[in-house]
Amino acid sequence: MLNRFLRNIFGDSEESPAPGVQRRAAAALEPYHLRVSMIIHNPVMEPVGGQTLTQHMRWNDPDGLARKYITDLRACSGGLASYEIVERIVVDDYPVKRDGFRYDDASYLRAWQRGSGFHSPDNVDYWRLLTDFDLIAKIERRVIDEVWLFAFPYAGYYESTMAGAGAFWCNSPPVPHTDHIGRRFVIMGFNYERDIGCMLENFGHRVESIMCHVYRNHRGERNLWSRFTRFDRDVPGQAECGNVHFAPNSQSDYDWGNRRTVPCRADTWYNFPDLSGPLRPMNCTEWGNGDMRAHHLWWLEHLPRTEGQTDGVHNNWWRYLLNPNNA
Repeated sequence: MLNRFLRNIFGDSEESPAPGVQRRAAAALEPYHLRVSMIIHNPVMEPVGGQTLTQHMRWNDPDGLARKYITDLRACSGGLASYEIVERIVVDDYPVKRDGFRYDDASYLRAWQRGSGFHSPDNVDYWRLLTDFDLIAKIERRVIDEVWLFAFPYAGYYESTMAGAGAFWCNSPPVPHTDHIGRRFVIMGFNYERDIGCMLENFGHRVESIMCHVYRNHRGERNLWSRFTRFDRDVPGQAECGNVHFAPNSQSDYDWGNRRTVPCRADTWYNFPDLSGPLRPMNCTEWGNGDMRAHHLWWLEHLPRTEGQTDGVHNNWWRYLLNPNNA
């Protein structure tokens, strides 16, 4: 069932989707080509024979995760999200926390084996990451547009955060002391213990933050983002697409496998800005029967991506999600 659902979005191969072979036609808009600096903290573990942390723990390959993420976002955006990793840095070390603490192999393995004793406060020193890897200059020179950080559990990364002049909440507070940087950019934080579904969830929360900012001055029915995120539990009989944690019929967080059928207007968003379409019965069979990745792809694919403007907001919401300087 899940493979059939993914083929509806991706075409014949869920790993190599072809934009345009989806439930909705590819966007007739120019794609956004985004250059990424990918920094992987994957230390070599001398205490366990020189294996990398991912090898020793049998966690996911960060490069494989990145490929799937690029492919998934390209597919569900109708080809608009065109990411290219232009810089790949593998670090044989642990990132430094905001208070100066850094794990070593022994201290990290000890905490992991015990399931306790991880350092607090957990937050990483983002300013140090920006300076150690010369990311500010690369952003200013437009060598890169975005940063992806891959690391282990308790590395201290936010799922997403924003830096630069005018940076705003992006599922976390903006990176402090970056107002002098000439443009906004997003730093994604990925945990390679987890899989592609969790990476899409990170992006989904980025969507929620940015679209809340875009519609911050729209009240009532004018706030089309608020309408997009309606789900039946909170607005009975008026479900639309829900949000990252709540499908249209969910009763609680992460309840993507709920088989309860509710009237829903999610299909209408394929015809944006015409939102006059009818309700129809829907349940979890529409979005993958509880699979995280499938639900998030379904949800992201419903985001408007067409020409023109409505009430001062572009009808192509990906314009904001991929380049926060447009927000």
